Amino acid sequence: MRLNLKTKFTLAISLVVLFVVALVSSLYLARLTTQTIRQAEDRAGFIAQQVFEACQQALKDSADHGEAPNSNNPDDTREYVQNSLDNSGALDSLLSSAVGYSPTVYEITILDQKSRVMISSDPEMRDKVGPRHTDVSILARASFLEQIQVLYGPQRIYEISLPFKLGAQPFGDIRVGLSSALLRAQVEPDLRSAGWVALTALVLSTLLAALLSSFALAPLTRISNQLDQISAGRFDIEPVTRADELGLVSNKISKIGKQLRDVREVFSNLRENLNQVMSGLEDGLLLFNADGRAVLVSPSVSRFFSVEPGTIMGRRAGEIFPLGHPLRDALRMAGNRMEPIAEAEVRLDSPDGPRRVAISAQMISERGELMGTLLTLRDVESYERLGSQLQVSERLAALGRVTAGVAHEVKNPLNSMRVWLEVLKGNLPEEAEPQQAVRMLDSEIDRLDRAVKTFLDFTRPVQIEFEESNLPALVQQVLETARPSIQKAGIVVNEDIPAKFPPVRMDRGLIHQCILNLILNACDAMSPGGVLTIAVRELGDVAEIEVTDTGKGISPENRSKIFQLFFTTRPGGTGIGLANTFRFVQLHNGSIDFQSELGRGTTFRIELPLERTAESLATKLPDFEQSHLQGKV
Repeated sequence: MRLNLKTKFTLAISLVVLFVVALVSSLYLARLTTQTIRQAEDRAGFIAQQVFEACQQALKDSADHGEAPNSNNPDDTREYVQNSLDNSGALDSLLSSAVGYSPTVYEITILDQKSRVMISSDPEMRDKVGPRHTDVSILARASFLEQIQVLYGPQRIYEISLPFKLGAQPFGDIRVGLSSALLRAQVEPDLRSAGWVALTALVLSTLLAALLSSFALAPLTRISNQLDQISAGRFDIEPVTRADELGLVSNKISKIGKQLRDVREVFSNLRENLNQVMSGLEDGLLLFNADGRAVLVSPSVSRFFSVEPGTIMGRRAGEIFPLGHPLRDALRMAGNRMEPIAEAEVRLDSPDGPRRVAISAQMISERGELMGTLLTLRDVESYERLGSQLQVSERLAALGRVTAGVAHEVKNPLNSMRVWLEVLKGNLPEEAEPQQAVRMLDSEIDRLDRAVKTFLDFTRPVQIEFEESNLPALVQQVLETARPSIQKAGIVVNEDIPAKFPPVRMDRGLIHQCILNLILNACDAMSPGGVLTIAVRELGDVAEIEVTDTGKGISPENRSKIFQLFFTTRPGGTGIGLANTFRFVQLHNGSIDFQSELGRGTTFRIELPLERTAESLATKLPDFEQSHLQGKV
């Protein structure tokens, strides 16, 4: 469980107070305990001295009464001393009062030289050998912890001993015993009072610490709210009005918030521009930092991998390209680091099938230190198709220039030839052979005139009228137009046309002609029983029209010529339909491509922009038409 700053502050103050109170209490209790033990020791010494004097007085009284030992025998001497002490009422009274009124004295014992008890506060000890106990001075000099262990442990007896002499000769000892239990009872009230004082100080200090922390940290709550609002995107926050350090911090946070607002606007614009640039790139870009972590991924990367760009962001290169991945070997990766590569080609399994991909890895460094790596992925086949389309455009442009010149140079002579042929027809005799020759010349002149007209129609600029159109409805209309040809060819039609579709700005007539050309070509390419599939899809910001047949396919040697003017493999064909289709799609800023496999069929795809205004296209058409005719495309 995480603790907030206020709780930590309160606990810190409480712990400090607890430490101080514990230290002071320990010193106080140590001194109190030692003092109590020393007082008990002094009192015991005093009692021992009183007992000694009482013994001396008892012996003197016996001597005054004429009593004396029977002989110098130690037993007679002991008997004399025993009788003297037994007959001393003062000694007996002293023992009783000392034990009764002293809170720490456990027993008082007078022993002879052989440690046998002569007189004791405990009558049962008489004539027994008295045990030897630890001197109480040792307990007084012990540490506080040792004293506490003794006092609160099992009961132990400590004693103070005073020698007892008979004249100049040592006779025995006077021992005063002190009980650890009685010492504990003496010290315990003070210990309990000290504990209550420490506990009260701790509770009060905790309460005071809580109040102090609430008062001291109150501005931090407002500062935290400032940071929360800045995190939420609200940067214009008034600072806390205080003259102390917290007020200064709040003012600085407010200034930082305003600076972040400006920086955020700049980065927002930069990110928007970068996203626009990245979304328009055909190449896949992956930028890795020095640790090999992906920090920038373009949307087009999804064309090369079966994952979304968002799932790659933040992952390391070793995770994106695991062991066995084709790019790992091509990049010569070691861990998350890759080697610089100018250009290499690999084959990747993309969502659209196997794809030839050209890769390059560029190291980014600053002052000799590696900052990151930029990995570029390029679709080789797309670039080859784009190059092929550019070649087709160049050839159409060149052909347009040639046909425009030829048509211009041939049209006038043809008109003259037709006039003179009419004159010649009227002047020739009626024989069959001259008239047949004239008719043959007239037919050839008509055929040549139609060819010249076709040239002129293809090179003449097209007037386009853009309008928002329903593309699925237009495709359905084209199918109805081509229905007789479809039924005549005996083929089956599959439709994948959605009911709802975004509007497309286009010239309905031209796109109608494009789709019709593809459908009619598909009908000609299939034998009865073939399948024609028409599909309309929305792919990002483009609309895709797909026409698929199950015909014989296009041979590899003819694929580069398929959009050339007058190229045809169909007997009786003109070779103009696909050339016009290519041209009309380009006039819409779209693209047309195809895939074909011999014996299995061909698929043509037309892509038209979904979001394109008529005005923007109209402004580009004159330049496009002019460049198309002049060979600048």
